[in-house]
Formats: sequence, C-alpha cells, structure tokens
Amino acid sequence: MSNGFGFSFPNDDRDDNDDRRGDDGRGDGNERGNHGDSNNPFAAFGFGGFGGQQNFRFEAGEGGLGDILNQFGQMLSGVGSSMNSQGSEDAVNFDMALRVARQRVGNPREISSSDAKAVEESVKLADLWLNETTSLPASGATAQAWNPSDWLTQTMPMWKRLVNPVADQMNRAQMDTMPAEAREMLGPMASMMRQMNSMQFGMKLGHALGDLAQQALTGTDFGLPVAPHGVTALLPGNVSEIANGLEVPGQEVIVYIAAREAARQRLFQHVPWLVERLVAAVEEYAAGLQIDTSHIEELARNLNLESGDPQQIQEALQSLQGEDLSPRVGSRNATATERLETLLALVEGWVDVVVADALNERIPSADQLAEAWARRRATGGSAEQAFANVVGIELSAPRVREAANLWRRAENAVGIERRDQVWDHPDFLPTAEHLANPAAFIDTLLDDAPDTDFDAEFAKLEEEIRNNPEVKRENGDGKDDGRDDGTEL
Repeated sequence: MSNGFGFSFPNDDRDDNDDRRGDDGRGDGNERGNHGDSNNPFAAFGFGGFGGQQNFRFEAGEGGLGDILNQFGQMLSGVGSSMNSQGSEDAVNFDMALRVARQRVGNPREISSSDAKAVEESVKLADLWLNETTSLPASGATAQAWNPSDWLTQTMPMWKRLVNPVADQMNRAQMDTMPAEAREMLGPMASMMRQMNSMQFGMKLGHALGDLAQQALTGTDFGLPVAPHGVTALLPGNVSEIANGLEVPGQEVIVYIAAREAARQRLFQHVPWLVERLVAAVEEYAAGLQIDTSHIEELARNLNLESGDPQQIQEALQSLQGEDLSPRVGSRNATATERLETLLALVEGWVDVVVADALNERIPSADQLAEAWARRRATGGSAEQAFANVVGIELSAPRVREAANLWRRAENAVGIERRDQVWDHPDFLPTAEHLANPAAFIDTLLDDAPDTDFDAEFAKLEEEIRNNPEVKRENGDGKDDGRDDGTEL
C-alpha cells in the first residue's frame, strides 16, 4: 500500500523512508538536511548543507586533487555532446546542470493518486480560507504534486533566467582581472575558456539544484518564483519528511505549506510586475559583481615554478593543501542588494500575515508551524543559499519579521483592501527604511486616502431624493420651496 500523503494524512513511519527515496541507495541513514538533529525538532524544516558545493581546494588524498582530476575527466567525457547541445550564448551549461542534478536525485518515488489528491484538496481548502484574509483573489492556478525530478524539470527555465546573467557577469569580471597581455595571449582560446567556464557553472548548479530538489517543499520556496506560471506545486514526499520531525499531524503540515504557496501564487498572478521585478533585481545585482583574485595571485607568486624542477613543483603544489582557490565574489552595488532583499522580505512577510490570519483559528499547530518555518528560513540552506553557493549571491530576506510587522500594522490602520492595494504598483511598496519605521509608511497610506468628492455625493443624494417618494419634500412636488423644514442633505 502506498505510504504517500493521502488526504487521510497518515504520519509515515521512519522505517518507510527508504521506499520514498527511490532506489538510489541513499536512504540508508544518510538523512537529508538537518533531520538528524534530535535537539531541535524544527531542524527538520532546515535544508542543511549542499553536498559538492564547497569551494575548490587542493587536498591530499581522497577528495583532493585526484578527485578533482577524476571529476574533470568525467566532465571531458561528455564535453562533445555538452558543447554541441547548447549555444555559446549561455554562461551556464544548463544541459549539464540538469544531467548532474538528475544523477543526484536518482529515481524518486512516483507521485501516487493519494498524493495528488492531498495536494489538490489542501490547496483548495487553503484558498477558501485565504479569501477572508486578503483582497487578492485566488490565482486559479492548477494544483500539482511533484517529486524531486518533476521539480528539476519544471523549475529549470526560471533558474536559467536567474542564474545566467549572474554567471555571465562573473565570466566578464574574471576576464577583466587578467592582465592585458594574458588576454591577448588567449586569443582564439577565449571561446573555449568560456565554454569550459560554462560547463563548470553547469556542474555546480547541478549539484545545488539536485540537493535542493530533495528538500524543496513548494514551487516558490522563499518568494523565488521558479515554478511555471499558473501552477501551485507542492512536493508531498518532502512535506511528509518534515512532518515526521515536527510532532504535528500530517494534514496540518500540508495545509500550512499549501496555504503559503497559494498566497504567493495570488501575488505572482495578480501583481503582474512582481516576477519581472524580482528577475530585474537579480540582473541589477549581477551588473555590480566584481571578482577578487588577489589572494590567488599572491599564492601563485609564492610558488616559484620557474625552476622547472619536478620535485620543487611537487612541493609547491603540496603547499597549496587546504588553500581556498575560489575567486571571491563581491558587489559594488549595495543598493541593488538592499532592494532585492527588501522585495523578498515584503513577499514573505505578507505571506506570513495572510496565512496566520487564515489558519490561526482553524489549525491548532499554526503558531508552531509558523515558528518552524521562521527557523527554517533563519538557519539557511534554503533556496537563497543554493543560489549563493552557485553564483556567490546571497538571495536572503533577513528582514521578514520586520516586513510582517509592517503589513500587520498597515492592516490594522487602513484595512485589508487598502493594505493589498500597495501591490498595485512597485512605487507604492515600502522601502527598506520603512521596515525600520513602519509608522512613516502607514502615514503615507493615510495621506493617500482618496478625498471625498462632495459634488458627486450631493448629486447622488439628489438623485435618490428625486427617485424615492418617501424622502421627497413635504411640499408635494419634491422641490425645495425655500423654507427651512429641518431636512438635512
């Protein structure tokens, strides 16, 4: 019998986890994320570390230079097909990324009919409750249940949009750090170098996304709209995993996760500029990236390889053991960083508020689940951490609690409808300064309240008087005879 998340919501036994992990042999106690942390039941919400995403280092023995060369050999074995399958315009070889990611995922369990039904009914129920806490209508998106392989296939198009401009800028910055003589010597090899960089990025992205696919709970975790338009996606197998570590009924966990995803989809569907704004914020950040290789240059100068003595060269290479040979990535554009973090915080803070209002009186564990989600977000290893591991960008939203407080105070001051009208245009959104000073933002909402059109109101009232005999003047003809009879407009 399937142990999936049917709408009866059984809490799966841990002994059954191997069946859900497919037959790739990784279910034998090698827990994903932080599930093994017995001191923190909320650690099950954490994504944990990303295997294979450490910085490149020269290490002796297993996992060191020999392992790097082995990986390089495996990469070269597919270099022909990889280079021919994708044009050189992409800074990342996404064919390789998808291939590596699928290898890490293995053969995940297929979605059962009970899983699909659980997702569909959870989203339907969540949308029904959300109707009372936001003026944004339901997205009308199709509820889908995914396994990790589905997540990889469905989200890759948006990962391309997010990753490619950043990787392209990193490539340019890397070339800019080279002396002019070195760039001139490269000549026709520059194109091959770009392709090799593209493959390296592809391998790194594949590792990160492969791990993330086994840990993601929805199609738009943490405000990143990577799912296709018009789809509300949940990963019931991964939700079942985290439910086991929370001591919360499985049906409450999946409804909570469904409510968060349904709320985000209302934003992405009915705020048409939002997705493009997020992508543009990433591109703006990428434009300010800079590569610092000064530490690598210093190490190279100290090697003194000019002697040509093999023994000396070997000793020099051994001296690199444990050294970080990855370029250091920074950004000159602090404003773009702040803008991106603020936008992500506003999305997730708004979701926090509308979901809390919708579920707090309906699900006993709503507060516990909200705190678990906040811990998951704070401990890292989530979607933004995967992105950072690949391209050096921190897509974090450290001020979600502040954003949620702002949205809550705005609702108390001007109501749900006026609060949600802020999403009508990007210029209406709170700024980073408003997160620290919500009162200033609320003042703008109060100041922008529409003035009463008294002429229109008088005309409307006069029309009602003419058409309603009961409120006509006592003079019998409905006209004002100039006498003060005490009737007020």
